[in-house]
Amino acid sequence: MALANEKSVSDGKIWGLCKLPFWHSTSSSVAASSSSIASSSSSFRQHHNGISVDHHSNIHAPLKVSSVAKSLLPTRRKLSLDPQNKLYFPYEPGKQVKSAIRIKNITKNHVAFKFQTTGPKSCYMRPPGGILAPDESLIATVFKFVEPPDNNEKQVGKKSRVKFKVMSLKVKDDVDYVPELFDERRDEVAVEQVLGVVFLDAERPCPALEKLNRQLAEAEAEVEARKRPPEDTGPKIVGEGLVIDEWKERRERYLARQQVDGVDSV
Repeated sequence: MALANEKSVSDGKIWGLCKLPFWHSTSSSVAASSSSIASSSSSFRQHHNGISVDHHSNIHAPLKVSSVAKSLLPTRRKLSLDPQNKLYFPYEPGKQVKSAIRIKNITKNHVAFKFQTTGPKSCYMRPPGGILAPDESLIATVFKFVEPPDNNEKQVGKKSRVKFKVMSLKVKDDVDYVPELFDERRDEVAVEQVLGVVFLDAERPCPALEKLNRQLAEAEAEVEARKRPPEDTGPKIVGEGLVIDEWKERRERYLARQQVDGVDSV
């Protein structure tokens, strides 16, 4: 009898446990776990290293970081300059002197270039700007008036306060150069180099002066070559699509002479 009573009590406990709805325990445990996760995530969002790291508010943070990093990167060169960072002028006070610099496009795209100077009243460039095809180069001539010194001291070897700036801009191959290009697309303009001015003794030969004279001669030759009209090696074109051959011109001249001779004989 005692065994029977103990068995019935134990069965009652088991059934009492089974009578509890299973979702009551599970829902309470899930709610507790979710609330703990939410509290931990909120505390992590608010107190992670003392900085708010809410991913919703910082969804654009990588974009901001990338733009800042891009602005800190050095500008990729589009032009090769020779000389690289100086313009050499012969020192002749009271006269207008010339310097030269070779500019070459080292990219696979067309590049526009433009000069700027801090002394526009005493300096000018020829050409002041232009467009270079890939691997194309030219020699630009820079003119400067040398003012006489106040104390009659030669400025040979000394730097001038005048600066020159060379800017570049990537363009399409069908674009014509106008200075306004650099104003319309100023966000894409890159500063290639800021050039200083160094005076050379015109009466004392040196490697820099010899190189300058060679570049000036090449620049003058390029200017003269651009002035000459292109040679016409093909057939003569008159109008649009009309080709006059040499034998046809001779025949027309012959018929014209025949008509004139006939009129004279009459």
